[in-house]
Amino acid sequence: MYEEQRSLTLSHSVHVTLQTRGCRQEKHESNLSIRNQARETSCSCDVMPVRVMSEGAGPNVQVPAHLTRIPVSLISISTDCSDRTVKGRVVHKGPLVSQASDDFIMKTVVQEEDTEPNSSSQNVSINVFLLGALAKDFSQAVNQGDVVVFSGFTVGKSPTVNKDKLHHCNLQLSGGDAFIYVSRPPPADPRSPRPAVKRSSAPSTEVSRMNKAQKYSYSRLDELKVGAVVNVFGVVIFFKQPFKSRGTDFCSSLKITDQSNQKIGCTIFCENLDNHPKIFQIGDIIRMHRVKAQLYNDSITLVNTFGFSVVMFDGVQGGAVEPRASSRSFSFDQEDRRVVEELRAWAAGQALLPPVPTMPLSAIQPNAYFDLTCQLLAKAFISSSCTLLRVWDGTRCAHPLLKVTASPNLTEGPSSFSAERESLIANVFVYDNHVEFAKQLKPGDFLRIYNLRAILGSSTLPGLTNSQSEEVNHLALHLHGGIEFGRGIRILPDDCADVQEMKRVIDTFQQDEDELNDSMLLEVWSTPPEVLDADPEEWSTDRRCGDDVQTETLSEVKQSDPGRVHHVRVQLRSYEPRRLHQALKLYCSKCSTMQEVPDDELLAGLFSEACRDSEPCTPPPWMLSGQVDLASPPRALSVHLSSHLLYESKATELIFIKGSTLGETCRLAAGYQNIVPVMSSGGHLTLLDLTAPFLFRGRKRYYGCKRCSEAALRDVCAEKDEQIDEKMVADALGVQLLRFVLLMKLELQDATDTLDVFLWRDAELFFGVSAEEAAANQEAQNIVCQTMNSLCPPGGSAGERPWLDVCLAAYRLDDTEEPNRTCYQICDTAVTKPSRSEPNPA
Repeated sequence: MYEEQRSLTLSHSVHVTLQTRGCRQEKHESNLSIRNQARETSCSCDVMPVRVMSEGAGPNVQVPAHLTRIPVSLISISTDCSDRTVKGRVVHKGPLVSQASDDFIMKTVVQEEDTEPNSSSQNVSINVFLLGALAKDFSQAVNQGDVVVFSGFTVGKSPTVNKDKLHHCNLQLSGGDAFIYVSRPPPADPRSPRPAVKRSSAPSTEVSRMNKAQKYSYSRLDELKVGAVVNVFGVVIFFKQPFKSRGTDFCSSLKITDQSNQKIGCTIFCENLDNHPKIFQIGDIIRMHRVKAQLYNDSITLVNTFGFSVVMFDGVQGGAVEPRASSRSFSFDQEDRRVVEELRAWAAGQALLPPVPTMPLSAIQPNAYFDLTCQLLAKAFISSSCTLLRVWDGTRCAHPLLKVTASPNLTEGPSSFSAERESLIANVFVYDNHVEFAKQLKPGDFLRIYNLRAILGSSTLPGLTNSQSEEVNHLALHLHGGIEFGRGIRILPDDCADVQEMKRVIDTFQQDEDELNDSMLLEVWSTPPEVLDADPEEWSTDRRCGDDVQTETLSEVKQSDPGRVHHVRVQLRSYEPRRLHQALKLYCSKCSTMQEVPDDELLAGLFSEACRDSEPCTPPPWMLSGQVDLASPPRALSVHLSSHLLYESKATELIFIKGSTLGETCRLAAGYQNIVPVMSSGGHLTLLDLTAPFLFRGRKRYYGCKRCSEAALRDVCAEKDEQIDEKMVADALGVQLLRFVLLMKLELQDATDTLDVFLWRDAELFFGVSAEEAAANQEAQNIVCQTMNSLCPPGGSAGERPWLDVCLAAYRLDDTEEPNRTCYQICDTAVTKPSRSEPNPA
């Protein structure tokens, strides 16, 4: 689920090949753009031939002499592919996948010919992706076992190398420069050689027929045969939200039916949650391609196979037929629309909807189980097995709702609301396996929570402070652990009909409410600012370079040579990333690389994996070992202290913790100055993988560079009067400390032109806060959010944006692939916040 970490080398440029969640990627890596390339090539009618030649065939179908063969084992990202070929035997031929009309993609695996029997299959077998019409030609002309020669290919990184153990690169073929030469034994009659298969650019009836979108046939659920791979439509009559399986995949379980009244269970395993069915409620219509019928407990069950795809539709009769797809490209035509409408009409007369439908807060009763559609306003950490969600749907519950006080330090989103809004907010406690999913939720998200239970009283609630009295007659909502009865949480898209209806209800309420908090919920970093305290036009910038340089227009700047500093007066037209927490990066000053800050989902997995390692280990001789007891859940953690620091009366200033989860480590960090998480490996204590923080100091986390570190568990020697800080710990452990930086891409404009610039090296001067503080401090995060909202108001016109005096540095991109690219970076510029003057009493 989490892509392999990528870093880039920076010299004087932050432009290069940086891939961020918010900034646009400037260079293709791996096969991330395969689908887009396929879509582009499918629009071309140029010749993209697959040439089939028999042994002993004439020279007119032989591989051109100017092409030279390169061994698969020597292929790398930097390989010069011009006039090169790769030869191999087809050992796997995947299905031809149709994205749309004349838009195809196909994967095959070839094993290099003439290799030694004991050669590693990882070096001699490689994935090949065929795109557009070339994929269709290959599917028709090539068989598994044929020997093929590829030319005109490009090389990309393989994202599946750790899974399939094949070559770390893949080949991609598309467009008019790609050729495939196929060799197979001669036909039985040598006088009738098989002609070359070649796509003609001339229009013909045959080509027109082949260009039509692929037609799928669908099976009724009462016609399924064991072992058959089929396509089906159905009405969902039961489902469970995707849950983590014992392996790396998530599992979805559902049951469907159709006009045959046959009820069929379906089990779907996919590593990526986006590939699972987006089921919102019972009665939704589902369309699945390439599922296999298997026998399980004497009943037929459908399971996904290679090339599986799924599309969902709302099951409400008369509603819009809008597909919810697991892929950006999928086939959908009038025949599909007809089938969906027929299933809707049939299901409406079958009483398939549940007896307890989704209900608003205004309709819930004590002890009832129900589904709730709502908006998340804030969430708070209660314990490792419980999270509090504060939600509303714009309606008022008929029963008093329980009030829960959560610490502002543990709350994401506003910690308080107006009295009127507070009366509409429900507190939802989610437990156990749902806590992990709740970590992904952001204030402002629209949710559907399944199988909630309304319970009176607060005596059994977790996390109550001593100052809170027990509210016996107040309702609290609980989402218990497990996946029974479809229990779980789903994030709803903004175009969902239920969300649109709820927005109308909420908007009606907001028109009467005099506060600004909710208008910022959709642009959340952590907790949004309480108010926006300045009009955009009152903000300005101050150049700190000290140079007396004449102000230029953007048009003049773009015509100037690089290597100069320019003064411009501009407005901020747009910026990336829009979610400002994505602007935080980790930078290594030694190797000049930059990388993403790992998210908590990835870190939680690393800590959980380290927790499961119960291998006994021997600590180094300089360590003193002990335990710390945890109350919830009740268990003991291994704690190790430095004997040297104990002698200096500084033992608790640095502790090493083994077997803690991420949440437990964060809570312990609130009470200790420095915490280093460790694990057992090979009978010894070691540091965790440097993807995880090697040090926790309060709310701050510190990371190390994998490339430059020589990490090892060593004693930290500090004298009695020395303060232990992150630099001392990093030096002792052999870790090259990574520094938090802010990286943004801004689009500037004036009357003459627009210009994309970077804000990086002087970002801290620009905002007036450090990136390290922005990573952990709420006030610093608010300053960055407030600044960007003031310089570029959401939805504001150009007239509402202030004019800024900015200093720009122009430099040549240090990149062999784009040697003449000029980049620009904001430097020596600080935002000036408007001063507030007291009103004149007169």
